[in-house]
Amino acid sequence: MSNRTYPLSGVYRLLEPGPVVLVTTAHKGKTDIMTQSWHTMMEFEPPLVGCVISGRNHSFEALTKTKECVIAIPSMEMAKQVVGIGNCSGGKVDKFSKFKLTALPASLVKAPLIAECFANLECRAVDTRMVNKYNFFVLEVVKAWIDPAQKNPRTLHHQGKGVFMVAGDKIKLPSKMA
Repeated sequence: MSNRTYPLSGVYRLLEPGPVVLVTTAHKGKTDIMTQSWHTMMEFEPPLVGCVISGRNHSFEALTKTKECVIAIPSMEMAKQVVGIGNCSGGKVDKFSKFKLTALPASLVKAPLIAECFANLECRAVDTRMVNKYNFFVLEVVKAWIDPAQKNPRTLHHQGKGVFMVAGDKIKLPSKMA
């Protein structure tokens, strides 16, 4: 095997943590959606998700002020909407309207669910100590929803520079983990 160095600026493309998600917020009577791929599970119960949201992102202020959001998980069929949402600012565009998405009321947070997504996770920011330094939020999932009509959804995984991988085949191996 021959090895060569890899640019540090591309390391995130090798460690992409999970599916691309849509994060919704509600603040001052306005809702917003952002596309996000920088998140990680931190704990199982209660479910904690760590995520980075840039201070330049329109959703950053809403999440910082309200400490609430929804993580909506889209399937591959929503790929063009997901990319479109990530390529415009909620400060200038009503993304629900522009991308023909349906906002549904959440039960425990003010941020809306996205009807077209196969899963929606209502979240509250429970630790913001790393926001000032790293823009890193720790979110607790307080309510989870799935759309049972969407069987075996295939998720998008961002690999940088407009390249996405689509989740594919599943395999089951023996596991001693509960």
